[in-house]
Amino acid sequence: MGSVNERDQIGSDVARLRRTFDGGRTRSVGWRVRQLEALSGLLSRHEREIAAALQRDLGRPAADAWLADIAAVQVEITTAKRNVKKWMADKKVRMPWTQWPAKGRVHREPLGLVVIIGPWNYPFYLALGPLVGVLAAGNCAVIKPSELAPASSRLLADLLPRHLDSDAVAVVEGGAVEVSSIIEQRVDHIIFTGGPTAGRKVMAAAAAHLTPVTLELGGKSPVIVTAEADIEVAARRIVWAKLMNSGQTCIAPDHILVSRSVTSQLVEAIVGTLAEFRANEAGGLPIVDRRQFDRIALLMKDHGGQVICGGGSDSDALTFEPTIILDPDLDAPVMRDEIFGPILPIVQVGDLDAALGFVRAREKPLALYLFSSSQAEAARVVGESSSGGVVVNHMGLHCMTPALPFGGVGNSGMGAYHGKWGFDTFSHRKAVLATRTRPDLPLLYPPVSKLKGWILRRLF
Repeated sequence: MGSVNERDQIGSDVARLRRTFDGGRTRSVGWRVRQLEALSGLLSRHEREIAAALQRDLGRPAADAWLADIAAVQVEITTAKRNVKKWMADKKVRMPWTQWPAKGRVHREPLGLVVIIGPWNYPFYLALGPLVGVLAAGNCAVIKPSELAPASSRLLADLLPRHLDSDAVAVVEGGAVEVSSIIEQRVDHIIFTGGPTAGRKVMAAAAAHLTPVTLELGGKSPVIVTAEADIEVAARRIVWAKLMNSGQTCIAPDHILVSRSVTSQLVEAIVGTLAEFRANEAGGLPIVDRRQFDRIALLMKDHGGQVICGGGSDSDALTFEPTIILDPDLDAPVMRDEIFGPILPIVQVGDLDAALGFVRAREKPLALYLFSSSQAEAARVVGESSSGGVVVNHMGLHCMTPALPFGGVGNSGMGAYHGKWGFDTFSHRKAVLATRTRPDLPLLYPPVSKLKGWILRRLF
């Protein structure tokens, strides 16, 4: 890892992609559409191999693999193919009369070479989802899959050069050393999905060349359940989202803030839903590796709350039972650190004011969820809190639609993508102004007389 030969190979890959971009072929709408179609075909033809890789890496069921890592990318591709020509078109703007006869427009141009640094928890979706926007915008791409999902990484390295333009898209496998080697090449944009600690390192490395970054960093996404909620529906949707990928999801419900008057009802509904959803399953949920298992196990120590259900684990199989903790200490690690696993703390609060105060006192989350039938309460949550996104009466669906931007704010990230927002993120909006050489009024030219100054002040 990180040998001179490997660094030279990365440099060679980057140089090859640069030559392709400088040659101009990625700029045509035809090339962009062909790449998107090829990516769609890859996902369709190799669904079984993708599901098998996700099973080996994460223990993910085939149905979840299709929904989270294949279907979600296909939706992005369909949207981009339908709209890319329109997105590419120059946008005319009306110029002020003081600049007559000038004409102005905004021209979208690709940035050049974009680096996609993917995580292990959704290794296809969070590498190929951004790639859709990168290709639609006419860029070349280097993809660095996570080394913690080795089967998925190998499959991406095998499939992408076979299906896409291999002189425009390259896959580099490895870890932090390879990431550093790529960033050192002075690329044009970096999109990183992972934790805040690693995100800071990527941003610091990018600063050497003032490379812009998009960071998707997760955090502790809270769920607010008020007395106005449909408790049964809330329980089903919260449990569904928490079980997905064993809770190893950046927008998973991290903890619940529930109005005290409906706490017992919600707890009972969640426990019942867990039993119903896992009626045919025994044991715990799979955790990706030993490091993550040990980290989650530490969260169960000295939390100060009441374990309502679960809490068991198998250190040999690396599995952890879905666990509900009622009223843990607010300064315990389980309430300070992102859980990223199948533990769900429930904290009782007096009312919506208390819940919003709790949220505002902490880092801004990637997602904020509210269960309530009250439009007034929904308006308050949107208007009186800051988060990457808000979902009312469901979980995580804002991440599944290209119609909405997906991104964080503050500690949960910066920048956004999906749909047109991805196209915009990976494009430069160039201002273009064109005017005539005549008339060539002397008003702007020196020397500036009192009369000229008087006229200019009134014109501008």
